[in-house]
Amino acid sequence: MFGEIYDVIVVGGGHAGAEATAAAANMGSKTLIVTMNLQTIGQMSCNPAMGGIAKGQIVREIDALGGYSGIITDKSAIQFKMLNKSKGSAMWSPRAQSDRMRFAEEWRLALERTPNVDFYQEMVTGLLIEKNKVVGVKTSLGIEIKSKSVVLTNGTFLNGLIHIGEKQFGGGRAGEKAATGITEQLVDLGFDSGRMKTGTPPRVDGRSLDYSKMIPQPGDDKPEKFSYLNTPILQKQRDCHMTHTSKMVHDLLREGFDRSPMFNGRIKSIGPRYCPSIEDKINRFSDKDSHQMFIEPEGWDTVEVYVNGFSTSLPEDVQFKALRSVKGFEKVKFFRPGYAIEYDYFPPTQLKHTLETKLIDNLYFAGQINGTTGYEEAASQGLMAGINAHLKINESEAFTLQRDEAYIGVLIDDLITKGTEEPYRMFTSRAEYRTLLRQDNADLRLTPKGYEIGLAKEDRLRRMKDKQTKSQALVAFFKDTSVLPRTNESHFARNRLVANITI
Repeated sequence: MFGEIYDVIVVGGGHAGAEATAAAANMGSKTLIVTMNLQTIGQMSCNPAMGGIAKGQIVREIDALGGYSGIITDKSAIQFKMLNKSKGSAMWSPRAQSDRMRFAEEWRLALERTPNVDFYQEMVTGLLIEKNKVVGVKTSLGIEIKSKSVVLTNGTFLNGLIHIGEKQFGGGRAGEKAATGITEQLVDLGFDSGRMKTGTPPRVDGRSLDYSKMIPQPGDDKPEKFSYLNTPILQKQRDCHMTHTSKMVHDLLREGFDRSPMFNGRIKSIGPRYCPSIEDKINRFSDKDSHQMFIEPEGWDTVEVYVNGFSTSLPEDVQFKALRSVKGFEKVKFFRPGYAIEYDYFPPTQLKHTLETKLIDNLYFAGQINGTTGYEEAASQGLMAGINAHLKINESEAFTLQRDEAYIGVLIDDLITKGTEEPYRMFTSRAEYRTLLRQDNADLRLTPKGYEIGLAKEDRLRRMKDKQTKSQALVAFFKDTSVLPRTNESHFARNRLVANITI
């Protein structure tokens, strides 16, 4: 079945795996993506949104380098907001709600249209290693597929264990089995591993909600987009809504704390501090009688709704009873309950700045396997791993980004030099050069670099240079032009000049 030797094999089809596949293939590597379910490539396992504080900057950086995440988001968006507009421009952060099904579909189609990409659906259970160098992968059917490099992007699937109250079962996410074999082999090879936890809220039937009791959360009046290319701008948008928990809701949730895996010791790993479960919020912020909940539609046409702010692993009966006490949720119907999931990760101090492992040559880790959380963090690591896997096997100079060049540089440097004992999430406060790393100048910062390594194409570079020329002309105009008081002629001349300069 696999007589040829691939340049790059990518294991996993989430955000990291998809970006790694696209990057390596677009740079010229013959690339195989192996995943347990080809129908869930680019799946939004948690909330149906891309971007946000600092995360939106990362999506713009991925796009500026020649990645796909910004393009896919623009094609599948149902709402757009620029966050932090009340603050300085360095804090402005784009965020888009996406149609979950269309997002995954657009990713699948984008990869199918990308030359040099092959697909295979099966579980990878091990790596082929020769003299401390990876030379391929082995599947659950015993098939050996040879390659010059491998990128592991296993997400939450490595020995994944799902918790709902006192019930627990293996799985990488709801409805999908866990991946086994890789952790055990890597540990035998000398890698250190650990366990982390994340969670997700219930999904509910939007037809059972009373939106009249909630606060509408519309998108921007003049929505923007993520990609610097000619992707579509939203002409219509879907509203999100906001409601709140209450003391009664908290009391009902507390009734189930004795059956909570987070409190009864079943879950021993650490979850994301900045995206806590509802039971964790009630426990940590016991002085608060109310917490915000954002009701996010899963797409244009589906009635499925994501209950942002109500992530939980409490028993399903407790979840249901408490949610029915939330304003607007009095008649709620569940699509599925929330759950927590524990999974294996490998402390990222075992990696080089290229995301290649220090122990095994040509083996790269990207995404939650490195202890991060979030689609955007995963996608950026996948992009960088795919780039460097291609460069390494072609004996080209490695590609890294410094902390003053990109949020991606901050992310990877933090992981490699500091490690992490909890799921790492990007914030603007982590970037000491954040005033330079704005979301609106990612193309000026990174597109020349992406073009130089052969990822960003000519059209992208031309658009960046055109923007740069117009920006410089406007700055030069303001530097060189003076207007005398009460001189109407100069005033009109200035207005004519400004009108002729568009960015």
